[in-house]
Amino acid sequence: MRSFSQGLLGLALLVFQATSVLAFQGAPIPTKAKTAYLDASSGGADFTVQGEYVGRREGHGRLGAQVVAEGDGRFVIQFLYGGLPGEGWDGKTKSKSVAKTMEERTIIDGGGWSGLIADGSLRGHDRDGSPFTLQRVVRTSPTEGLVPPPEAIVLFDGKDLAEWTNASMSEDHLLNVGTFTKRGFRDFTLHAEFRTPFMPFARGQGRGNSGFYLLRLYEVQVLDSFGLEGKANECGALYTKAAPNIHICYPPLSWQTYDITFRAPRFDTDGNKLDNAVITVRHNGILIHDEVVLRESTHKGYVEKDQLAPILLQNHGTPVQFRNIWLTVPKDDDR
Repeated sequence: MRSFSQGLLGLALLVFQATSVLAFQGAPIPTKAKTAYLDASSGGADFTVQGEYVGRREGHGRLGAQVVAEGDGRFVIQFLYGGLPGEGWDGKTKSKSVAKTMEERTIIDGGGWSGLIADGSLRGHDRDGSPFTLQRVVRTSPTEGLVPPPEAIVLFDGKDLAEWTNASMSEDHLLNVGTFTKRGFRDFTLHAEFRTPFMPFARGQGRGNSGFYLLRLYEVQVLDSFGLEGKANECGALYTKAAPNIHICYPPLSWQTYDITFRAPRFDTDGNKLDNAVITVRHNGILIHDEVVLRESTHKGYVEKDQLAPILLQNHGTPVQFRNIWLTVPKDDDR
């Protein structure tokens, strides 16, 4: 993980921006895994195939599918019995298949499943021969575009970078990674919207990796973990400490939301801890952590203390972007 020091953050941001320009303009880059697309028009045919599909399987009811692009026309498919995450799937029952685009046809053939993906539909037969028909859907978070209340501290609304240190903004007025707030905070309720890039050749922690660091001690992970398992180092996780109750990560280039309520640990006048930090997180409007107790920092080597500290948007070398960030602080802070 990256150092929190201002100097290193600034250097990392400059290096990232330089390499990003090369990648996005089509200049040579070290490996395909670093190729990142920031809009659908540049994502190519693979982007139009990847995504979420939902429909019915004859004789069995509702069926969802998450089609994950792996580059050069290759895809992994997770068939989810009951529907999509947060909309019918039980979080457990699923079946894996694969697909490949050949001569402009994306053929499903793996795990006993067969079929075709074309024109926004996914059709075929399951392992038992039952036919299914699914349609591609694009979900949006119910808290996307949430308007801050009058008492909110608006950290970023696309107009300027006044609230941030070592910050940069894209041409379309989005906040880039590798920055932290000028103000320090303790207890708060935070709303933020983020978008991970489309990186079909990357894998695991190499896809759209960032994170919200609270008090510089506790990370709510940001990652393109669409179609993965929802582990404790994937999107929505309290990094290494707690996996999300529901893995609700949308496909890359979708706007996603975090709504986080955080209460800092409490200490006596001698620095002895009296109470642990507590956090509640909604990801895309779905409750994924409900008053989870954080007994220590999510990263080794960082010691808890009584403090006001910035919120950091981690730079992990991939171009995650942010918008509509604001928070409220409680009036009855017992500091």
